[in-house]
Amino acid sequence: MAQLRTRAAWCAAAAFLSLGLPGITRAQEGTEAEPEAEAGSTRPRFRFGLEGKANYRDSEANRFQAPFDFDPSAAVVRAFEETVNAGQHLEVSALTLLLDADWGDGLTAHGKIDFIDLYDRNPTSTDKKVDVDEAWVRFGIEPEPATLAPRSGVYLKIGKLPKFERQDDRHLESYGLVSTAFNRFEDSGAELGLSLGRHLYAKLSATQGNPVFLRDPNALAGDNGTPDRATLGANPDLKSGIVLLYDAEVEDLDLDGDLEYGGGLGWRWADEAGRNGVDVLVWSYQRTLADRVKLEGTFYGGDLDLLNGPEGHPDQVVTLPIHGDKKEEVGANVWLYWGGLSFFGQYVDQEMAGLPRTGLEGELSWRFDLPLWIAVGERQLFPWIAPAVRWSELDNDFRNARDTPAPSLAWDWKKVDAGVRLGIFDGIDVTMEYADNQFITARGRRDNNELLATLRWRS
Repeated sequence: MAQLRTRAAWCAAAAFLSLGLPGITRAQEGTEAEPEAEAGSTRPRFRFGLEGKANYRDSEANRFQAPFDFDPSAAVVRAFEETVNAGQHLEVSALTLLLDADWGDGLTAHGKIDFIDLYDRNPTSTDKKVDVDEAWVRFGIEPEPATLAPRSGVYLKIGKLPKFERQDDRHLESYGLVSTAFNRFEDSGAELGLSLGRHLYAKLSATQGNPVFLRDPNALAGDNGTPDRATLGANPDLKSGIVLLYDAEVEDLDLDGDLEYGGGLGWRWADEAGRNGVDVLVWSYQRTLADRVKLEGTFYGGDLDLLNGPEGHPDQVVTLPIHGDKKEEVGANVWLYWGGLSFFGQYVDQEMAGLPRTGLEGELSWRFDLPLWIAVGERQLFPWIAPAVRWSELDNDFRNARDTPAPSLAWDWKKVDAGVRLGIFDGIDVTMEYADNQFITARGRRDNNELLATLRWRS
């Protein structure tokens, strides 16, 4: 089955490539824009790019004992939640192929294939190494957030695509608690957008729905339910992480079950140049949780199977206090751009099988050009800099199971990410950031902090 999925992904990528082969051009930051296609031309403009990321990571070591007993009939073998990979590490976290094609201004296709995606793999060590992250086709014009629509109109986007309320211009490599828990990953389905004049707009979606799973909100997700953790007393290289509930990656296309339906209503204002603007969006999603969702690389199931806790432990209370099978969330976004200053804020109120929680997140960034003081090969060294700070919190308004293997699922979290991104040359930058990651346990406040440096290259 895994081979079939991989073959299907490569067939999709090959088909995408074949659409654009007659008009291949290479997209590169700082290069001259492609000329407009001739009126009535059916020949696509095709672009491809490569992106790579290398990282230095220093993760604080933490270990929390859980009340769960793996085998009550034998000697006590306790569960622990631990930092995934504590200490200082150099690693390559991403290698990505980007594909884009346009047919005039009314038909667009986009693909994103990850050959290395270390920080999005969950479980980290056994998830798919090659993944089609995005693959969609859009009919019609979709304005960017906080930009004016050219006119009233409709667009339809089909495929594996990001959620319409997601922040897609993050200025740090890390993720906040809200973006991790609710909309980090793409979903499969369709999205319909309507521009009702230049300012008012609406969006509707029908998608497969991201399965509920668990991960550490720092860089590495951790290993849970992997074969090397099935043996009692095992001490694998990658630990479980200090985990929270989140919407995980859609593994396979499966539209046979209940779909997730979403809708949003927004208003935007911007100047004609598109440099200054504001966008406000209110939105909602709902779906029915599946009894079990199979995930790559783990014997744990997603959705209700995860919330019900480990099986085969009749003397322990491991099930979260769930009731029903509905997953509903409402939220609001704001995007603000003013010259080089940008702000993104998001609020989410969710109830998942009767488990309520709320999240709030805001990111402020300022990008500005640096004066020319040195050039290499007629290219400015250090052309710009962008400091950024993000504050986020996640409040879980439910109690955990008495004998839970993951006490952190019900903790309240606060996280502050602060850093700076520095352009080295066009297409090459480095980001230095620090995550002050706090949570409230039964014994008080604890930290799970992390330093992350990322060298990013894109062509």
